[in-house]
Amino acid sequence: MISYNNCMAQLFTMHFFGGIEVFILTVMAYDRYVAICKSLHYTSIMSKQRCNDLVTACCAGAFLHSFVQCLLTVNLPFCGPNEIDHYFCDVYPLLKLACTDTHTVGILVVANSGMMGLVTFVVLMLSYFLILWTIRAYPAESRSKALSTCSSHLMVVVLFFVPVLFIYIRPATTSPVDKVFALFYTIIAPMFNPLIYTLRNMEMKNALRKVWCQKPLWIGKHFI
Repeated sequence: MISYNNCMAQLFTMHFFGGIEVFILTVMAYDRYVAICKSLHYTSIMSKQRCNDLVTACCAGAFLHSFVQCLLTVNLPFCGPNEIDHYFCDVYPLLKLACTDTHTVGILVVANSGMMGLVTFVVLMLSYFLILWTIRAYPAESRSKALSTCSSHLMVVVLFFVPVLFIYIRPATTSPVDKVFALFYTIIAPMFNPLIYTLRNMEMKNALRKVWCQKPLWIGKHFI
């Protein structure tokens, strides 16, 4: 059970934090492009002030995206069934409950969410294309190191962007499988983020090797 106001608040926060993640992942792709392709200028390009500006821009873009989503939904009349076929308040399930023609609103939602996801995904993939194009002439060891730097980020991108694009790039319709795909970008991807990013850390790898490979020795009545 959820009230109308809380449903709108949930819709706003879900798209706000989701929008931040979309933009942050894109900025991270740019950061890796600078680190690999312009390594000598990295500290000057990705200065502390530049990073702060990028984070602020991500938050502002996410707020604008979320505000538009709520603006398109909050004025719709709801007078029929009030059971949402989803596990959180999202735009498409709410459009399905509206007592009016939502065709135009659906197109605007696709233009807002779908195109935002598609454009950022294209920019992100372009960054990685430039990275691959740059490292093609690197020695095998340097190329492997560069790809290792990008692997964790690419894994998160796939877990997050593929289901987002599947749901929001198509016309405003709902299907039972949407709930399964929504699990990936709302629960599974955020849950695996710490694991994915931490396991590429060399200190963490060495610590795990020590834990897993350590063989306890029995001396007297004690383990060492």
